Amino acid sequence: MPEKNQLGTAALQRNIRIIHALAFFHMFMLIVPVIVPFFESKGLSLGDIFYLQAVYAGFIVVLEAPSGMLADRFGRRTVLLIGSIAHGLGYGWLVFADSFVQLLVFECLLGVAASMMSGADLALLYDTEKALSDSEDAHTGSIAHLSSTKAFAEGAGALAGGALAVNSFDLMVAAQAGVAWVCLVLALLLHEPPSREAPGTRPLRGFRAIYGHLMQGDKILRQTFVAIPLYNLCTFHVAWLVQPYWEAQGLSLVTFGSLWFAQSFTVGMASQCGRYLERSRGPVFALTLIGLLPVLGHFGMAWLQGWAGILVGFILFFCRGLCQVIMVNALNRRVPGNVRATVNSLTSLNFRLGFVLTGPLLGRVAETQGLPVALSALGIASIVIFLVFLLPLIRSVQALQREKALANA
Repeated sequence: MPEKNQLGTAALQRNIRIIHALAFFHMFMLIVPVIVPFFESKGLSLGDIFYLQAVYAGFIVVLEAPSGMLADRFGRRTVLLIGSIAHGLGYGWLVFADSFVQLLVFECLLGVAASMMSGADLALLYDTEKALSDSEDAHTGSIAHLSSTKAFAEGAGALAGGALAVNSFDLMVAAQAGVAWVCLVLALLLHEPPSREAPGTRPLRGFRAIYGHLMQGDKILRQTFVAIPLYNLCTFHVAWLVQPYWEAQGLSLVTFGSLWFAQSFTVGMASQCGRYLERSRGPVFALTLIGLLPVLGHFGMAWLQGWAGILVGFILFFCRGLCQVIMVNALNRRVPGNVRATVNSLTSLNFRLGFVLTGPLLGRVAETQGLPVALSALGIASIVIFLVFLLPLIRSVQALQREKALANA
């Protein structure tokens, strides 16, 4: 394996640590647990906030797939550097932003950062692990660790952000701006791992070839590619509804930080549990659980009040952690390494496009009809997604298991 020796095992292992550190500081967002009250302090309504997030998502839709192709063509490190610069500039701009238009600029800068970093970090990690080991379990564990690192970073930022917000939103934003630039320092320390494509693998070029590979080849690959953004949406919408939900219960901003930390901790623990759950109970059980948890979580929050509803909401964050490991690993082990960043970016693109189409509508429903109606609508959507999209994937996995059993008999 000459490629591994050229870069060195120590450098590859250091790459993994740097990627995790980069993920930590990228997700160490002090502002997240109080972002709705923060935007409201700038005079925005809940509908305005969902509109801002739709613009942010729309910006990512435009850049997501091109950023993945840039990462596959010119290197993941290059794209991560661009994303880190945009990340720092965005939070630096937020220090001075005080109007809807200025906040729109902030969302656009963060959209550039998110589109550049969303698929490249995972692709770089997966390729680094692949250069070190061909073990499938190593890849699954690495994805789980990255997901839990991001979740724990978000939780730690939530605790600090909630405490800072009680004293001053301005202090919180200034601290966030300082933390954001750490990402650039870490990105500068990264190395590109060597390529280890199987002999005879034909490189895919262009969106048409990549989409053809995704949508006309392996059935499980196609169904997983479609399911990932849908289940990301299932758990993402509620992230923008929980803070108004907490406000309706009369909770303080300090409590916001503690609850967000607990939710992020739940995502991280679920990420670690996901691979063990899939191994011990099988992929069919794991996928069924992923499909049912959003239904329970959304309807539970809609029908219950107070702490009962708040605690039921944690089901949705547990589901997010499972999805980020089980489905994402299933996707990445079925795509060629030379387009891995592009494929991960395309799943993110589909997710963001879904939010562009549904986010403002959901925000308007929550604002005019109330949170219970909005959450019930999400519960109904979760049932439809499970029946229409996840059940066919489960049947495909069952068919593959039967084929393997017959082949081994």
